[in-house]
Amino acid sequence: MAEEEDELVKPKPSLPYFKDAPCSGTSLATLAEGFEDLARKLESGDDDLRLDAFSYACSLVSVLFGCLGIAFKFAEIEYVSKVDELYEASKTYDTLKNVLDYDVEQDTVKKPGSHSRHLRRVRLGLDLIKALFKQFLLSNDNSLREAASTAYAQTCAPFHPWAVRKAVGAGMYALPTREQLMLNLNETDDSIQKEMTRYIIASSSIIDYIDNLYTSRNISLDW
Repeated sequence: MAEEEDELVKPKPSLPYFKDAPCSGTSLATLAEGFEDLARKLESGDDDLRLDAFSYACSLVSVLFGCLGIAFKFAEIEYVSKVDELYEASKTYDTLKNVLDYDVEQDTVKKPGSHSRHLRRVRLGLDLIKALFKQFLLSNDNSLREAASTAYAQTCAPFHPWAVRKAVGAGMYALPTREQLMLNLNETDDSIQKEMTRYIIASSSIIDYIDNLYTSRNISLDW
C-alpha cells in the first residue's frame, strides 16, 4: 500500500466510524454487512458508489487490523489515514467516480496525496484482508504466519520498498495464533468461516468495481 514517496504518518481521524475500542463479537459480522450493503447497491443497478458510504464500510476494517498486531501495523496506520482522507473528500465529492474524474482532469491520479491515489491504497488494504481471509479458510494451521505472509505477498508486497517488506516479514512472527484471533474476535470455527466468506464475496464486487473505474479510464493498476 505504501511506496517510498508515501509518508507513513499517524492518522488524525475525523471519520466518526473509527473506534479505538477492542474487538467485539460483532466486528466481523458488521464488516461483512457493510460490504454487502455496498455490493447490493451495485447489484441494484447503481453505476456509482457514494464516497461517504464507501468510507464508512472501509472504516470497519480498522478493527481487524488492530487485532492482527504489529505485523499489520504498517497497514493499520496508512489504511486509517487514507480512509479518513476519503471521508473528508466526501464533503466535496459525492461519489468514487467524481473523485477519479476530477483527478483525471487535473492529471493528478498518481500524484502523492491525491484522492485517487488514496483510493488505490485503500483498495489494496481491502484486497489484503480478502486474501488473508482466503488463506485462513484454506488452512488448519494454528499459526497465521504462512497465511498472512502469502496474503501480503499476493497483494501489497509488490508495491512496497524493501525496508517495509523486511519489517513486515519480521512482524509476522508476532501474529496471534488462529485460536487467539478467534478469541479476540469472539468467533467460533463456524461463525468465523461464515463471516469471512461473506466479506470475501462482497468485497470482491467492490474491488472489481474500483479496478474497472481505473481501467475504463485507461489507467494502469501497476502502481
